[in-house]
Amino acid sequence: MSLIEIKDINISFSAKGKRKGKVNALVGMNLNIDEGEIIAVVGESGCGKTTLGKVITDIYKPTSGEVLFKGKNIRKLSKKEFEEYRLGVQMVHQDSYAALNPNKTIAQSLTLPLLRHKLAKNSTEALKILFEYFNEVGLNPPEMFLEKYPHQLSGGQRQRILLARALSVKPKLIVADEPVSMVDVSLRISLLNLMAKMNQKYRISFIYITHDLGTARYIAAHGKIMVMYLGRLIESNKIQEAISNPMHPYFKALVAAVPEADPSLRSEYAGKLPLRSLDMPDLLNLPSGCKFHPRCPYWKEQCVSEEPELREVNGGIVACHYAEEIKKKAEEKN
Repeated sequence: MSLIEIKDINISFSAKGKRKGKVNALVGMNLNIDEGEIIAVVGESGCGKTTLGKVITDIYKPTSGEVLFKGKNIRKLSKKEFEEYRLGVQMVHQDSYAALNPNKTIAQSLTLPLLRHKLAKNSTEALKILFEYFNEVGLNPPEMFLEKYPHQLSGGQRQRILLARALSVKPKLIVADEPVSMVDVSLRISLLNLMAKMNQKYRISFIYITHDLGTARYIAAHGKIMVMYLGRLIESNKIQEAISNPMHPYFKALVAAVPEADPSLRSEYAGKLPLRSLDMPDLLNLPSGCKFHPRCPYWKEQCVSEEPELREVNGGIVACHYAEEIKKKAEEKN
């Protein structure tokens, strides 16, 4: 049984302003998350990555479809089961400053959930738990950080505090939404290593949301990757296989855009895939058929009239009418 299962999730938002209509943030989304698994979710801004994370953590309620926790629809859980779900599925936000109350010290913010959920009997016990996890995430000595306010800490320190806060309630899954994008490059590897360590030590599953293929490949080295485009899952596979042999033209373009200093490690697609257009389609007036066809260098008439469905190819799944044909042409060129 999967820890979390997403079944046929659709979610739309009403457009604000002069133009009326609905923006489909997620369309027909399916996902299984097993215990101890790391899944990297990639795609450009506006593709629905964060919305997916917020549906998994029940911040957003889907328009249709189901979110299952240990095989049960979260809307039908008992009070005790729902509390287990809310504690078991935690989110680490991209903006570490906005995720912490600026008017409270770190100790005040982090002891509250421990007391609220009776994970600690009193403030002394709550602080003892926080000391343990602050040491775990490399915030030493803990007392130096607990009495400070968020604005007195660096971005890297705040991000570690968010991770310690998530860990303190002993979660089964952490949804990490671009957790290193606002952190200095020098600190990114240490945070990624920290998450990998938590995955190995506590068997915590991770949904790692990012637009950075480099960090996705690092954190999910033995996991899977999901590629999203305009609210749709368009490709998924084991991450090393997916990046070595991307099947969807959009994912080929993402791989080609990643700089690689070592020539021996460069993808065969590097710098070889000019798109027809760099512009994203109008979200209130999406193209017919395959939503990527206005930008795709391989498009054909079928792409304009018929939206491709996900199907199995080379051990993964892809939503492209001509995935095998494109792959064969690439192999012939090489």
